[in-house]
Amino acid sequence: MKIPFFKPWITKDDENAVIHALRQRWLTNGPNLEKFEKRFSVSLSSKYSLGVSAATHGLHLCLASLDINPGDEVILPTFTFSATADAVEYCGGKPIFVDVDDETFNIIPTKVKEKINKKTKAIIAVHYGGQSCDMNELLNISKKASIPIIEDCAHALGSLYNSKKCGTIGSLGCFSFYPTKIITTGEGGMVTTNNYTLYKKIKTLRSHGMNILPSDREKNASWEYDITELGFNYRLDEIRSALGFSQLKRLNEINKRRISIAKIYSKLLKNVKGISIPLIKKDRNHIFHLYPIKIDDNYHLTRDQLFQKLYSKHIGTSVQYKPLHLMSYYQKKYRLKKSDFPNANLLEKQILCLPIFPTMTRKEIDYVVSKI
Repeated sequence: MKIPFFKPWITKDDENAVIHALRQRWLTNGPNLEKFEKRFSVSLSSKYSLGVSAATHGLHLCLASLDINPGDEVILPTFTFSATADAVEYCGGKPIFVDVDDETFNIIPTKVKEKINKKTKAIIAVHYGGQSCDMNELLNISKKASIPIIEDCAHALGSLYNSKKCGTIGSLGCFSFYPTKIITTGEGGMVTTNNYTLYKKIKTLRSHGMNILPSDREKNASWEYDITELGFNYRLDEIRSALGFSQLKRLNEINKRRISIAKIYSKLLKNVKGISIPLIKKDRNHIFHLYPIKIDDNYHLTRDQLFQKLYSKHIGTSVQYKPLHLMSYYQKKYRLKKSDFPNANLLEKQILCLPIFPTMTRKEIDYVVSKI
């Protein structure tokens, strides 16, 4: 690829942090994880942060901490990655899919309200592309029904809603550090909450349900520990924690660069017939984890034709996402009606995410736009 869809920004400081982590005694549950979690909490103004081995595992832990059990229902958007729904199924719960707004691609609060019943135990709000959902409306629904909100912030590290940071608005937040995300640890994620009870439960669950970890047993000169929960091996190791801590220092610079690239894209593409650029709603920012455009019938190519054309010019793009109600697994299991998701159905044929990464140059942006 001349211009790939994404390129991780790894600096010499990042490399040195990883090397230093490799030379210490504890390679898991050590000082780097503690530093990373503390700095993450400061960055987000959250009381508690918990590093996990993947955002998918973080979502699973969030749902498990809320005691989602077989037969329970969790409402979420159909226009998201499968991990959002998969985590519900890991708990034995049933994902309830709803349609998304055709301009922001975020969950529609009125559709959430329509799906609430006695079986509903949680709502997952996915902040698509780096822009917050309509959280006031969702919080009102949540409060009236006494149903907690989990924020899926895989795209939203640095996103704001009414000056509040995404990941601190609902009961729990979950972030991804996959290589294409705002910061990366290779694989990994973070769970945030201001609720001490949820924090303590997730901390226990992520490490096999043990009540005391090896490093603490050593400090106390004791081998004794107990298994108090059916837990998981969802820890974030020291090597990835060190990389995450190093990357987090550059968070503001990373998002500043993304926003700058997006502004250039928007300026150059706003008058192209048949192309719709991202909408930014009031009372929130957009950090542009993704730069999604919509291709409609007025453009001279279909979305798939444009995808292929750009590929032939060595430009990487991505379709995010094919809605979950169209995926074979969920379609077969729940017999979902395509007609219930008109906006997502249309987006599935229109959306195309352009290359955007912190080290992208003006020359590269111009090249992409010239081929569109």
